[in-house]
Amino acid sequence: MMMQKRAVLLVVILLHSHVVFASDPDPVLDFCVTPKASANSNHSCKNSSAVTVEDFTFSGIKFPGNYSQTGFSAMPVNSNVFPGLNTLGMSFVRADFDVGGINVPHFHPRATETAFVLEGRIYSGFVDTSNRIFAKVVEKGEVMVFPRGLLHFQMNVGDTPASILGSFNSQNPGLQKIPTAIFGSGIKEELLEKAFGLSARAIAKLKKKFVPH
Repeated sequence: MMMQKRAVLLVVILLHSHVVFASDPDPVLDFCVTPKASANSNHSCKNSSAVTVEDFTFSGIKFPGNYSQTGFSAMPVNSNVFPGLNTLGMSFVRADFDVGGINVPHFHPRATETAFVLEGRIYSGFVDTSNRIFAKVVEKGEVMVFPRGLLHFQMNVGDTPASILGSFNSQNPGLQKIPTAIFGSGIKEELLEKAFGLSARAIAKLKKKFVPH
């Protein structure tokens, strides 16, 4: 009986350790720069003698993105476009908002995000698993953190365009936008009608808007 209890305890400890330490794996090299054509941690690293300082700098987010059509623009910075990030367990995004522009409710399943406001005033927040909301207007120079896997959102409430720099503690944080996941994924219309209390016509309109083209 004592041996069985010890075995169960050992399994619990191992499972707990797996959950606690589940994240991007620790690198086994100083760095692993990959060619841009195959920037992926599963591919071979560039020979270290061929690596230069240019592999560790990136200028692709110096200027705002084009938000003229939707009011919002996001420019991800990951190892696909910045090979020096490969295996380092981090990535970024620059987001730009027109006046009134929004970043729709979404979440990142594999990363916590910190959002630093470069310019403007942004209503920003997240909702926890008990449906409690944490939201406020953050301004230039301020930072807000969004815990991993929790739904969050942003809206420019200022009188001028706004920009943020988001940082993730994962090379591949993942992204799921709630409107697209619900109305653009092919979920049966009857279920959506019952879930949201909307007519078939309203559901069809939403699906037309969010189905990927």
